[in-house]
Amino acid sequence: MQRRHLQEIPASSRNSSNLSWSWDSKKSSDLLCGMGVTPMERDPQDTENTPQDQIMMMTPPQKHKKQKEKDDTFVIARRPRAAKTSPPGISWDALPDELLLGILSCLPLTDLVRVSRVCKRWNRLSCDESLWYSMDLTGKHLADGVIGNLLLLGVAVIRCPRSCIGEPMFKDIRPLRLQHADFSNCTVSIDALRSIISRCHKLHNLSLEGLELTDDILCAIAQNSDLVRLNLGGCYGFSASMLSHMLKSCTRLDELNLSWCDFTAGHVKSAVTDLPRRLTQLNFSGYRQNLLLADVETLVQQCPDLTSLDLSDSVMLTTECFPALYRLPHLQHLGLSRCYQICPASLLELGKSMPLRTLSAFGIVTDSSLQLLKESLPHIKINCSFFSTIARPTTGHKRNRDIWGIKCKLSLSRIDF
Repeated sequence: MQRRHLQEIPASSRNSSNLSWSWDSKKSSDLLCGMGVTPMERDPQDTENTPQDQIMMMTPPQKHKKQKEKDDTFVIARRPRAAKTSPPGISWDALPDELLLGILSCLPLTDLVRVSRVCKRWNRLSCDESLWYSMDLTGKHLADGVIGNLLLLGVAVIRCPRSCIGEPMFKDIRPLRLQHADFSNCTVSIDALRSIISRCHKLHNLSLEGLELTDDILCAIAQNSDLVRLNLGGCYGFSASMLSHMLKSCTRLDELNLSWCDFTAGHVKSAVTDLPRRLTQLNFSGYRQNLLLADVETLVQQCPDLTSLDLSDSVMLTTECFPALYRLPHLQHLGLSRCYQICPASLLELGKSMPLRTLSAFGIVTDSSLQLLKESLPHIKINCSFFSTIARPTTGHKRNRDIWGIKCKLSLSRIDF
C-alpha cells in the first residue's frame, strides 16, 4: 500500500461551483446604518472564501504539523455557505422633506423637541412652521426665553391661561405669526406682555382677562386692524383716552368683553361712545354705579346690530332703559342679572316685545316668579347660564382644549420647560 500525502485544495478550486457570491461591504454598511443598525465586523476565524495561505497562517503550528503528517485517503471539502443578505429597507436620509414632515406632525411636543437634536436636517425640519401652528401650555411654568423661542417658530394659536410666563427674550425683532392668543389670568410682567403684543400685527382673537395693562399695551393691540374678538374682562391700569383710541382703531371687532374692568365714569363714557359699529356681542357688566341710562342710550345708538348684550350688576339701571333696548331689533340674548331696580313684572312685557331667546335675571326674580315667567314666555330660556361666553376663548368642561373653536394640537402633559 502506497503512502499518499494530503493534497491541498486551492481556494479557487473550492469555490469553483456555479454559485457566484460577492460582498459589497460599503453598500451593506450604508443600508444597515440607514435602518439604525450597526453592521457587524466579520469574525477573523471565519475562513470561508479566505486565501489558503491565510488559513495556514491562522492554523496553530502543532495542528498544522499533524495535518501534514496525517495519512488520509480522502479529502473532504466544505461546501460554501450561502451569502448573508441584509433585509431590504430605506434610509431615513432618502426620504423627502414632505414625508418626514408628515411623520413629525404625528409626534407630541416633547418628542418633537427631542428629534430636533438628532441632526442638522431634522433640526431644520422640526422647526417648520406647519408643525408649530397651535399649542396648549395651560397652567405651565415657562422659564425665561422659552415663550420667545416658541413664538418665533411660527406659532399661530397659543393657549396658556393661568400659566407663569418668564421674559420672552426675543432674538430678533421680526413680527410674530400669532393670530389667536389666550393669556387669561397669567402671571406675566408688564414688560414681557408688552414685548409679545407689540410684535403681533395679525391678531384675530385675543384674551387678556384679569391682567394689568398699560397704555403701551393697548396701543399695541390697536395695531391689529383685523381683530375680531377681544376679551379684556377684569383688566385694569390703562387710561380712558387710550381705551377710546383702541376701540376706534379696531373697527372689525365683532365680540367685545369689557366686564368688571377698573373703570371710572370717564372710562364708561369713552367706551360706549367709541364702540365699533359692527359690534354684535358686548359684555359690559359689572359697573354698579357708573353705567347710567344715558350710557345705555349711547350704546344702543352706537351698536344697532347687537345680538347679545350683558348689562348685569348695573344697579343704577331701571325699567326706563327698556325703550332703548327695544331699538335693538336683532337682540336675542340679554343679561340683566342683579339689576335690582328693575321690576320683575316688567320682564314679562320685555320678553313679549323683543325676539329674545335667552334672558338672565338672577337676583331679580324669586323662584315662584321665575316659574310664572317661564310659563308666560315659553320661547325664552330664562336663567339657563350663570356666566356670559361673549369673547371668551374656552367654554364648557375643563378638559376642552379648544379656543374660539380651534383645537390646539401640541400640548404638555407635564412640566417640561
